[in-house]
Amino acid sequence: MTQMFYSLFRPKQSNLKDEALSGLTVALALVPEAVAFSLIAGVSPLVGLYTAFIIGLITSILGGRPGMISGATGAIAVVVVSLIIEHGVEYLFAAVVLMGLIQILVGVLKLGKLIRLVPHPVMFGFVNGLAIIIFMSQFAQFKMENAAGTAEWMSGSPLYMMLGLVILTMIIIKFLPKLTKAIPSALAAILVITLLVIFGGIDTRTVGDLASISGGLPEFHIPMVPFNVETFMIVLPYAGIMAGVGLIESLLTLTLIDEITETRGSGNKECIAQGVANLTTGFFGGMGGCAMIGQSLINVNAGGRNRISGIVAALGLLAFILFFSTYIEMVPMAALVGLMFMVAIGTFEWASLKVFRKVPKSDVMVMVLVTLITVFLHNLALAVLVGVIIAALVFAWENSKMIRARKRIDENGVKHYQIYGPLFFASATTFGEKFDPLNDPDEIIIDFQESRIVDHSGLEAVHKITDRYRKLGKMVYVRHLNPSSKALLNKASKIIHVNYTPDDAAFIVAQPK
Repeated sequence: MTQMFYSLFRPKQSNLKDEALSGLTVALALVPEAVAFSLIAGVSPLVGLYTAFIIGLITSILGGRPGMISGATGAIAVVVVSLIIEHGVEYLFAAVVLMGLIQILVGVLKLGKLIRLVPHPVMFGFVNGLAIIIFMSQFAQFKMENAAGTAEWMSGSPLYMMLGLVILTMIIIKFLPKLTKAIPSALAAILVITLLVIFGGIDTRTVGDLASISGGLPEFHIPMVPFNVETFMIVLPYAGIMAGVGLIESLLTLTLIDEITETRGSGNKECIAQGVANLTTGFFGGMGGCAMIGQSLINVNAGGRNRISGIVAALGLLAFILFFSTYIEMVPMAALVGLMFMVAIGTFEWASLKVFRKVPKSDVMVMVLVTLITVFLHNLALAVLVGVIIAALVFAWENSKMIRARKRIDENGVKHYQIYGPLFFASATTFGEKFDPLNDPDEIIIDFQESRIVDHSGLEAVHKITDRYRKLGKMVYVRHLNPSSKALLNKASKIIHVNYTPDDAAFIVAQPK
């Protein structure tokens, strides 16, 4: 057991120092994010911080993608706002518990592989949309409350000071790696800006201006809701949406980190880990969460490749809450804004702008549409779903135009139809138009050697053709069906009667009933 535990957490691609410093950098970046998402959801900042700690720790230990960071996210926060307003925070905790159970079920059923259905243009659109959201969300830090209590843009010295510190942070993050990689540039930038503000007596917004992050250990808490069908029906829609959004964002982030690190994570294992994490956080008063693309990229870029960095980030966040809240509240928001600006710039797929004229227009349309939905609706699940549906419809349309038939009459007077391209719902009508039952001889052969029957619409197309010939007293032979097409015909024996001739197992006589 000791050896298994050691092999699980032993760094394989980076050293312990890199993992620990990377985790510490992520922990610092998690604080304002967790607080901000808590405020969006309408709950106490400590709820978001506890969520980030619990989910981050569990997914780092059990997850299928070492180096990926999970915690409280804006995608989940947006979903739960109406639930909290209408029914209260206790129903949120119940929904998070159910969310975790749904995610565990998805992992157990091994449905994580469905992420393979997401086309590359959708991935580009998703990543670009998130980069824009990360970038634009930082603008809120350039606003201050006036005497009337409304937020207005900074001006004068406060604005110039904020911009100067942000730009200095970005310069340090960009150019420090060219001088030394002994310490993650993001962590160095945060420390430098913090010391500059403290010892320079600079008046600028800090983490403490958002909310206090001081607190104790999270406590076990069973959601105080009636355990009945009515409660279940209230939380089920929210839990389902939260589970879907969380898994989509987590699995897409996993795929992105896979590409960056040139390794492969386990989608199903990550689904189970996310489920266990959310189930646990629901019983400790958490708001639910998932993988965080911004923090994951901070971690990877800072050298985090293994589980240690995620564990350090989670434990570091807890340490901030318990022991170091006073010091963390001194960290200037300008340093964290500069860090997130660099994350957004690094997240955006700039290469996608170069392929606009090199890929089909449909791919460009999908990419742009997914980006726009992500940016304006902040609904990642909807953006990905719309992108996948449009890509699938475009694929179906393009394949429907591939169905064609080569025709010839042999020396025995039998007409042959050599079919090319898949026969499915989109090509079924075109398939039927290839035949001429009135003028064809008494016997025809439909050869599927270069084609296959894909779905029920394909079966129905074959049925309609054979039925038309039957009414004219003519015989149809179907040959060279692949195994999957044969299986479909056998299952559809009530529609089409199939006889295998003894001389050729691949030669079928199709006689409609």
